[in-house]
Amino acid sequence: MTRPFCASDYETSALMTRRRHRWSDWMRRRFNDRERFLVACVFCGLLCGLMAVVFHLGIEHTFHAVWTAATGQVETWKFVAIMLAAPAMGGLICGLAIRFVVPGAVGSGIPQTKDAYYNRGGFIPATTGLWRVVLGTVYVGLGNALGREGPIVHASSAIASRLGRFFFKDPERIRAMIPVGMAAGIGAAFNAPLSAITFVFEELLDNFSTKAIGGIIVAVVIASVVSRTLLGEEPVIAHHLSRHYDTAGWMLVALPLGLVAGCLGHLFVGSVLSLRRWVKNRTWLRSWYAPALGGLLCGVFGLLTWSLTGAMGSAQNGVFSIGYDSLEAAFENQLVVGILVTLLTFKIIAVVVNYASGGSGGLFSPTLFIGGMLGGVAGVLLVELSRFWPMLGGVDESQIIGGCVLLGMGAMFGSVIRCPFTSLIIIFEMTGNYSLILPLMGGNVLSWAIARQLRPMPIYDALLHDDGISLKRMSSYRGTQDYRNLPVSAIMSHDVVSVQLSKTAGENLEAIHRSGFRHSHYPVVDAEGLLQGMITHRQLQEAGSGKLLSDSLSGELEPQKEHLEIRVHPKDSIRVTQKLMQLKKIQHVPVVSVLDGHRLLGIVSAKDIARQKNASEI
Repeated sequence: MTRPFCASDYETSALMTRRRHRWSDWMRRRFNDRERFLVACVFCGLLCGLMAVVFHLGIEHTFHAVWTAATGQVETWKFVAIMLAAPAMGGLICGLAIRFVVPGAVGSGIPQTKDAYYNRGGFIPATTGLWRVVLGTVYVGLGNALGREGPIVHASSAIASRLGRFFFKDPERIRAMIPVGMAAGIGAAFNAPLSAITFVFEELLDNFSTKAIGGIIVAVVIASVVSRTLLGEEPVIAHHLSRHYDTAGWMLVALPLGLVAGCLGHLFVGSVLSLRRWVKNRTWLRSWYAPALGGLLCGVFGLLTWSLTGAMGSAQNGVFSIGYDSLEAAFENQLVVGILVTLLTFKIIAVVVNYASGGSGGLFSPTLFIGGMLGGVAGVLLVELSRFWPMLGGVDESQIIGGCVLLGMGAMFGSVIRCPFTSLIIIFEMTGNYSLILPLMGGNVLSWAIARQLRPMPIYDALLHDDGISLKRMSSYRGTQDYRNLPVSAIMSHDVVSVQLSKTAGENLEAIHRSGFRHSHYPVVDAEGLLQGMITHRQLQEAGSGKLLSDSLSGELEPQKEHLEIRVHPKDSIRVTQKLMQLKKIQHVPVVSVLDGHRLLGIVSAKDIARQKNASEI
């Protein structure tokens, strides 16, 4: 039975709060703003490094325990039962926690971090960061096919946010701590300090600000030192491509590899987004058991892969959890092309299902794994082709295939994550090899350009867009060449002040007054919330105040029925919407559902477009 919360508990809580305030006030009196920021960055690097190590070891040891228990069974059915039950149990625990305790722990965590930075003043509850580590360890450690880096970014940003609130009262300083935590988390997770810095600027800040870089470097260095001290100096992918590569004709494989990776990345991202939308639109799947169903399916795909690859001579468990053991095997040319294709196919399916069903994990590691398998396939095909057309220049076949695995990882990262500088540096830091930098640059930039052309909005921003989170303030949409290509859902007003046909004009005016938002135009909706037209504020004032709006609207006071035909959909671009406004000489356009043209989703105005245009010129 739960003990009631008594007066002594309030006193204890108040005492702890006063003590925290005394410490923070003492810090503010003792150190100036720059000194406190430096101290905060030092603590941030230390705590984020420790957290990343705990997360890394937690996932590794949890999955090792599960796999050891499963493979130690004599009866096959027990092995199958364990490897089906473990991911499903991870999904069940994750689903219950996300539904009833911490909704913010769903998915990767990077979209939530961007939302916190741009829309919430950098505020991320510390408890969200703690739950991120726990749920990520359980979900990925029990065999689900997502990665650890996204959750580490979110948890590290939560640590940074809490430190910011402790050291500063200035909201901008608190917000400035988010990039620091984000970089520290990536640096510790990948043992890749340089790519951590570039990732923050490309994904979050979108510009190389010298004001932010000092604190970021301090935190990254400390977090990386902690990680290397506790986990060792080896790169994440322990296999070194130790042999030096001389520039040769076979390296041109990076170009077709970049082309395929760009298209495959587009397909992968589209699959994640489409299945996620499908799940969200199914009432029976929007519940706590959805991640458990995704985990069960992941177990099925993982076991099927294990069986098929075993029949080909080398059983692989790479679909489960992080899967870096299979990636290591691909580097060392231990996998035939059939195994590589099987791992590639089922890893993609498992990741899409796990992410779309609402699991807690990231996309970094799966993207690198998928790219590695794709590169391995290209390497094996290149070696086979060289038997008829010599092009390897005396280089060992294993080294060629290992090099293609690396090129595939970089190209896929550039295609999916859309950070071209980071995609170059992170592969170098993860593998310890620099001599393939030229073909890596060619393949990465090509895959990035193709994916960007096929899908202008990157995956993390698309996830925010699907969740109805405004992208108005995000700096990546402030370029003069980009803002017109944004969907109107990125700038429209989601919370629309509408006029009800079932109410009188006086009641509608009173409701508008209480809302505090007066506009020149309002959408008119019926009792079911379906769009019936538009009406101006002046027309509403001139309507009979005592009659129902549906009865009093006639003649010049009738809603502008032409607006029933003038509408846009959420995915329509700002450019199309702006042309429509100019053609029809109107200032407001309702945004309606693609499936139901009367279902009002929002409204976009000429002011919204002008505001976005002005932001692009800052």
